[in-house]
Parts: sequence; C-alpha cells; structure tokens
Amino acid sequence: MIRAKHELLEALAAELAALAPEQTPVAAFELPKQAAHGDLACTSAMQLAKPLKKNPRELAQTLVAALQRHDAFRRWVEAMEIAGPGFINLRLKAAAKQQVVAEVLQAGDRFGRAAPKGRRVMVEFVSANPTGPLHVGHGRQAALGDALCHLFETQGYEVTREFYYNDAGVQIGTLANSTQLRLKGLKPGDPQWPEAAYNGEYIADIAADFAAGKTVKADDREFTASGDPEDLDGIRQFAVAYLRHEQDLDLQAFGVKFDHYFLESSLYTSGRVEQTVQKLIDAGKTFEQDGALWLRTTDYGDDKDRVMRKSDGTYTYFVPDVAYHISKWERGYTQVINVQGSDHHGTIARVRAGLQAAGVGIPVGYPDYVLHKMVTVMKGGEEVKISKRAGSYVTLRDLIDWTSRDAVRFFLISRKADTEFVFDVDLALKQNDENPVYYVQYAHARICSVRQQFVERGGDLASLRSADLAHLVAPSETALMLKLAEYPEMLARAAHDLAPHDVAFYLRDVASAFHTYYSAQRFLVDDPELTRARLALLTATMQVLRNGLTVLGVSAPEKM
Repeated sequence: MIRAKHELLEALAAELAALAPEQTPVAAFELPKQAAHGDLACTSAMQLAKPLKKNPRELAQTLVAALQRHDAFRRWVEAMEIAGPGFINLRLKAAAKQQVVAEVLQAGDRFGRAAPKGRRVMVEFVSANPTGPLHVGHGRQAALGDALCHLFETQGYEVTREFYYNDAGVQIGTLANSTQLRLKGLKPGDPQWPEAAYNGEYIADIAADFAAGKTVKADDREFTASGDPEDLDGIRQFAVAYLRHEQDLDLQAFGVKFDHYFLESSLYTSGRVEQTVQKLIDAGKTFEQDGALWLRTTDYGDDKDRVMRKSDGTYTYFVPDVAYHISKWERGYTQVINVQGSDHHGTIARVRAGLQAAGVGIPVGYPDYVLHKMVTVMKGGEEVKISKRAGSYVTLRDLIDWTSRDAVRFFLISRKADTEFVFDVDLALKQNDENPVYYVQYAHARICSVRQQFVERGGDLASLRSADLAHLVAPSETALMLKLAEYPEMLARAAHDLAPHDVAFYLRDVASAFHTYYSAQRFLVDDPELTRARLALLTATMQVLRNGLTVLGVSAPEKM
C-alpha cells in the first residue's frame, strides 16, 4: 500500500499543478474520520476553491474526472466519491491494501525507515546535576529523549545524545559539605546538621567509600579518594564521580547510553562565557543599570529585559546556557532538541534572545524544546513521595525495581510530555488489557505462538513471502492492513512534531486491530494457501510491533 499511495500522490500532484499552476498546492491524503467513508480522503478541492473562486464540489468533480484518467488511479482505486462541501473519498482495491504485507516482509526491521539525510541532530536530555540518584522526572526525560533519538534515526538523521551537567555550582558545594559532615560523624537530625544539607542514605555511602580510599569510575570521569575528612576539594570530586557512576548505573538499567557529556564548568574554564558576553556587548544588545549588566531580550519578544551579570560579578543562569548553545551550533548541529522539565519554561525566551543577539548566524527558534511535567507515583492506591535511598523523592531505580524497564519506558512515553502523568505501579504489574505495555507485548507474543504452531505442523516460514495475499479480504484483515500501512507516516509525523507518545498510541491501535482479528478468524485452517496468507499478515504485524517497540526502547517478547 505504501507504493500504491506513493503512485496516487504523484498523480494527484500532477493534476493539482495543472488545475492551479500558480497556487502550488501540496498533494496529500488524510484518513477519513469514519472507516465507512473510505480508505483515503482528499481535501484539495476545498482548499483551492477560494483562491480559484470556484464552487468546491464542482472543483472536486473536475479533479475526480481528471484523476480517473491516470493509470495509478485505475490500478489501485475501486471508487471515488464526493461528500459534504467537497471531500473526495477514495475506496482502494483489495490489492492495494494487501500490498503492505509484502512491503513489510521485504523491508523487515527497515520498514518505516527513511534514507540517510546527511543531517546531524542533537538531543540533550536528563542533564541531571550529580547531587543524588535520578528521580522519576529524570526517568521521564530519559524515556522521552531516547525515544526522540530513535525517531530521528528512523528518519535518516545522524543523532547525538548529550548529557549536560554542572560539576562546580552551589548544589555541588552542598553535596561536598554534606558528605564531609557525614565523614565527621554527623547525621540528619543532629543539632549541627544544616537545614540545606542532603539527607539521603546515599550521602553516608559516599562518605564511607571516601573514608576507605576507594576509586570510582563513571563514563566521563574517575577519581580516587584521599580518605582525609579535611580534603573538601577531594570530597567534592569524589562525590561527583561517585554519583555520576550511580547515574550511569541507573541509565544502564533503563537502557539509555549517551554519546557525549558536557560540563557547565568547561564553559567558564574555556572562556566561552566571557566570549559570549563580549559578543553581546559588541552587538550593542546590553546595557548597565544598578551595577548590573543587562541583555535587551525585549528586542526579541521577551516580556522584560534580563540581568546577565549581577552586581556581585556572577552570571545569571541563562548566560552559560547561551554560551552552551553557541557551542552546539559551532559543532555543526543545525537542529537541537532540549528535553527539560516544565520549570525551565521561563528560560526559553531569554536563551533564544541571547542566541539571536549574539549575531553568530543561529536561526530564530533555535533550539527546540520538549518540556515535560512531573510524575506522580501511586502504589497500593496511595501516592509515594519518599525513597529511603534518596531521602525526599522516588528514584528511577525504584520504579524499575517495582515493575520493569519495559513498563517504565512505555508508561512514561504514553502521554504527551506537557501533561501531568500518574504512574500507577499496580497497573504496570497487571497482566491484562488494562496494562498498555502488556497489551502490546502480548499481541507480539501471541503472533510468535501462532507462528510456532505453524512450524510444528510442517509449515515453512520462508514461504510466507510468496503467499497469495488475495485471500486477505475479511473486514478484520482489511482493518489490520490499513493500520500497518500508517506506520511510516506516523513515524515521520511523530519525529516532526517531537511527539514520541504518538508511537505508543499507534502500537496500542495495532495491538487492538490484531486482537480483534485474532478473535474473528482462525489462522491454521485446512486451506494451505489461506493459512499462508494469514500467517504472512501476522508476521507483518509482528514486525511492525517489534519495530515500534524498538523506537520506544521496549522489548518484544516471544513468550509471556
């Protein structure tokens, strides 16, 4: 059906160009809102009616007459009907719908993937400062960010996963001080214990390993403890390496790996922050007031100008962000997506304003942002807020230990990023159709079971590629084939819209179409040709499910 739709679009584009040569309309099909209306819909007549000053239904009749003369429409279209104010509904021939099965079987795990585009994309996500274990919010970032990376890879982009963190700020100072206090025998609840100190049990673990003179190694750093409680700088470096290692273990358990780590401190030590500030001064986009240096962000749509350098000489937090994104641009990333919590919303306008004011050629709207809301965790019907290990929040590792990596990944992607999400641990453990990840994985496992039965009865899986697909005419088969044919366009749309949740929605729809088919038809029937055709459709469905689950970083089990 992919080929059929491509040929139909080419014919539609040619007729639209002839009909409205000065309008350059885009040829496109939509899915009718009701299956009874057909398999594809075209709204071009309504879109062109006003500029061409013609009645849309009459324009639709002219377009239908022209399209009927094309070989592609004669080959693949059963009928065209004009409805409403000028909709053109297309009913495809059975052969067009059946074609998708062969297309999936031929492409395999490449089905839905576009050709390489020679374009580099960076996705920055998680970016947690090494001050404690990763919490469930970081988990949502990890799930969203990694799925976005997979989506862009399906569209032919070269993708870099980057993790940005501060290894020398106020929070890191608090981490070092908290660890030093533990080394000196103090603990939360003691009169001398500061209110701002970190209370989690992990601080005691860091202190114990530092006292023992251990060496810790993370993906981007390694440090050996001196064991001296007075060595505050050593404590700081050891604690950062220790927690970076812990974060690496969390991410490894979640199946996420980064290509590059970027330190906020490097922006200062390399002189990038000072260079960026000088660019903004030289561009005439700054002014001094009340002993502070300000950036005229209102020139770029911000609601008020922003302080860059405070009266005490320190920079506000958006200044290194501007320097950091200039670095991304200079490294050749023409598209950058930042996955961050919704509390970063206020920084978007000022970072983009700074990038425009710097005058280094960065386009308006750079970078893109995916902002997510936080996650509420429910267990046993009650909200869970505290983790003994972290001290004040539920960790990503907690969720994985309570459920599974697959459940956490699927659940955290299953809603739009900017919506509140309740992670129900009890639901994630259910083995029924209420649990969305189980529902999808069970569809895959069910198909594997039928395929195994086919082999045990002497069937040859390799022969499915040559099955006579003309046997696939049952309504449940047609519905499933039409759903499979949506996969490539769904991927492209999800990547364009930065919407990995679309993949989760789609997989549930495919699973639903399959389970309906499973209930409506028998597969291993007396007619060998019908059996092979149905097994071919099942195998194509299995492949699409597996491909989509791979995008989400979720496994496709063969048995459940």
